[in-house]
Amino acid sequence: MIIGVSNRFLIDSNNIINPNTIHMKRSIKSITFTTVIILFILTGTAVAQDQIAVPLSNPGQPGQLSLDMIHGSITVTGSDTRDVVIRYRGQELNVREREETRDGLRRIGGGSSGFEVTEDNNRVQISGVSPMSSVDFEIMVPNNFSLKLALVSGPIEIENVSGNLEIDHVNGNVNMTGVGGSALVNTVNGNIMATFQRVDADSPMAFSNVNGDIDISLPGSAQFSPKLRTEWGDMFTDFEIDVQSDNSANDQSSSELFRVDVNKWFEGEVNGGGPEYLLKTLRGDIYLRQQ
Repeated sequence: MIIGVSNRFLIDSNNIINPNTIHMKRSIKSITFTTVIILFILTGTAVAQDQIAVPLSNPGQPGQLSLDMIHGSITVTGSDTRDVVIRYRGQELNVREREETRDGLRRIGGGSSGFEVTEDNNRVQISGVSPMSSVDFEIMVPNNFSLKLALVSGPIEIENVSGNLEIDHVNGNVNMTGVGGSALVNTVNGNIMATFQRVDADSPMAFSNVNGDIDISLPGSAQFSPKLRTEWGDMFTDFEIDVQSDNSANDQSSSELFRVDVNKWFEGEVNGGGPEYLLKTLRGDIYLRQQ
């Protein structure tokens, strides 16, 4: 069932429509595509993968994808597509037996999970994913798309996307290959791996975690100022770094206080220096590589 109300479309989980049917023909693109709402019911077993194509207001122009959820996985791949294509499969967590009848009444709903997708001026947002479900997303976006992703448990994979990449994670690895632009990546438990094809000349970047390695590959011609720190681990690089500071100590004393501050940051300049690239981990190794 598709219900159109003020450019709003509802997709019934019992009758998922082929994405080619949902895709608005370019001849009627004058109607602004503002919101897609997807509702699907999750059972104890994973549902078959479904997909929807979200037309962009300005195809070919930069955009942004935002997704915030608790359980599952996120895979984002850049391509020459003019739409954002979302594939998903989900499973309800903590499944319990539900009564079909109670006090002479039959159950007609409840306990369902879903999510909402909105598009506004090339900004696509996926929200409302139930914390009681685990959803695996495989999303295809145009190459020149920024990402803002947040996940608590599960892996994040990004490939061939160029833009501002903002990743906030808790438990799981973050792998980024063939990306471009700039990145801010944080996770608590998990490795961070990123391979950049190009970087923004004026944009700082930061990669941090608590438990896990950080492995970043950059073009050999990149100009940046690395700032690295690991508490229980080692740091490795094949870049020629003009070292600015490394484990310097600063004594401070007074009649009432004596304190020694030890700077455990490794700082320097690569190819003359540039924006700061911060790599910080507590328990793990740091690798800074040339492509």
